[in-house]
Amino acid sequence: MATLSNPSKTQDLEIKDAYLIFNSVWQELENHHGRENLRFPKELIWLNGAPGSGKGTHTGFIMDFRDVTDGPVVVSDLLTSFQAQQMKDAGIMVGDREVLNLVLSELLDPKYESGTVVDGFPRTKVQVECLKLLYQKVRELRAEFFHTEFRLHFPKPIFHIMVLFVDERESVNRQIRRGQKTREHNDKVRASGVGELREERVTDFDEDTARRRYRTFKEGTYEALKNLRQIFHYHYINAHGSIVEIKDRIVREMRYQSSLELGEKTFDQLRTIPIAEQIIRHARQDLVKRLDDYAENRGELFEQVAEHINKKFMPIIIRHAISGKAIVNSEDELFSDPLALQILLDIFSERGYHTSIDIRKKNLPKKVDLKTGVIKTNPIRIYKFEVRYEGSEIRRG
Repeated sequence: MATLSNPSKTQDLEIKDAYLIFNSVWQELENHHGRENLRFPKELIWLNGAPGSGKGTHTGFIMDFRDVTDGPVVVSDLLTSFQAQQMKDAGIMVGDREVLNLVLSELLDPKYESGTVVDGFPRTKVQVECLKLLYQKVRELRAEFFHTEFRLHFPKPIFHIMVLFVDERESVNRQIRRGQKTREHNDKVRASGVGELREERVTDFDEDTARRRYRTFKEGTYEALKNLRQIFHYHYINAHGSIVEIKDRIVREMRYQSSLELGEKTFDQLRTIPIAEQIIRHARQDLVKRLDDYAENRGELFEQVAEHINKKFMPIIIRHAISGKAIVNSEDELFSDPLALQILLDIFSERGYHTSIDIRKKNLPKKVDLKTGVIKTNPIRIYKFEVRYEGSEIRRG
């Protein structure tokens, strides 16, 4: 299987996949329920954590603290198909599209109107991107129905990301202890005929499997979740210690984050101002479309500008790589075409540079009329390009 050596390309593919998956699932929901019925809970606490970190133990407490009466939505319980169960037993996560469809469909149940805890989502980078898209959609719906009879069904969305974390040794020990207790319980139920059997997880009976499960979380889910810190209320909870100690940490963290929430009136006054990530995403999509259009319909000019950048700009930019800023002056007639300037700006943007242009007119002496002494000039344009990019740090001894 071929691999991508450029991490940024991998991330681009994951984000693109997320758009395709989310938009497909969203369209299905809209077709099935109707747009005005896509009513998601007012408050959603997306609970995740290392295996054995105590998500099941603390879910009820978290719900009580936030006054959430229905739920939780446990993603593993939603995945009840035979195929999904086989994948879980093998330590393989079910596909992102299937998980997203199940979760969103469940959250549309009116019983979760005030809020709920979602245990086990998101777990992959694609699911993280889908969660961002969901938040944007819910905001858009509130704005769309704000002045209609449906307004009350689209409250200000509140998303919390809660991560319970323990180290590898503690996680493995807790998984194995859980397996032992489950087996002891089930043996008693089978012997007495009293009680209900509990699920025996394959990963709870083998240390190597439990360790792999932890590392899957640490290297996959945990790293993906960190991308949400700048967007949502993010609760990182140290889940080592007693249940009482962990509950105290949860209370302190949620009280602090709650103090940072915008009031509903304030939120509504700001709703028409798009969030930065949304603008960036749309700008990136528009940029790609423009570049493709240049290459397709203005191929000769596009090639000239690209070649000019390579020959005239890049040697200067490379020479100033440490400072992260280069000034390039040009009088080339190529840039008398405004489209050439736009193409240059777009090429630099796509490559990760920030570029600005200052155009100045200058009159160069051409000849002197010896009889009158009048100096005739030839007007020219000087294009000053300022190219900025991330500079290089010099290690000083």
